[in-house]
Amino acid sequence: MSAPPPPIAPGVRIGHVHLKVADLQRALDFYCGVLGFELKQKYGEQAAFIAAGSYHHHIGLNTWESLGGRPPPRGSTGLFHTAILYPTRADLADALRRLVAAKIPLDGASDHGVSQALYLHDPDHNGVELYWDRPEKEWPRARDGSLAMITAPLNLEDLLAQSHRLADR
Repeated sequence: MSAPPPPIAPGVRIGHVHLKVADLQRALDFYCGVLGFELKQKYGEQAAFIAAGSYHHHIGLNTWESLGGRPPPRGSTGLFHTAILYPTRADLADALRRLVAAKIPLDGASDHGVSQALYLHDPDHNGVELYWDRPEKEWPRARDGSLAMITAPLNLEDLLAQSHRLADR
């Protein structure tokens, strides 16, 4: 019996995601216009690269295989959602404020103990999770020290109040 391979390096992270979209401008209107990402580069009407801050791109949007296409049918395989990590709870609150102002409905909102998350779909019906991680020292643990994540309703009024406190500064 051979030993299992060593685990992946702990510093590995997911750097960016590319999404197939049907309409590039509609996708840019959502990701830049609503969520606030910045356009970094555009390749004609076929692709765009967007980011938060100075990074080259966090999300690539392209119509190379999907121009005018429809979302995959339920029951098919593919990406469940893209998760976008916000650095603070106040920043997540600002994201919720932006969604409310744009009248974009949520599919759900959960407190997982380790994080708080908003779930929705972009205009091409790609799943999107907007979330904030609690500090690791606050993560819920079982008696044996393992994670004890939960799924509880997230108090959206309390989160929006955080956004209003940020705006009042």
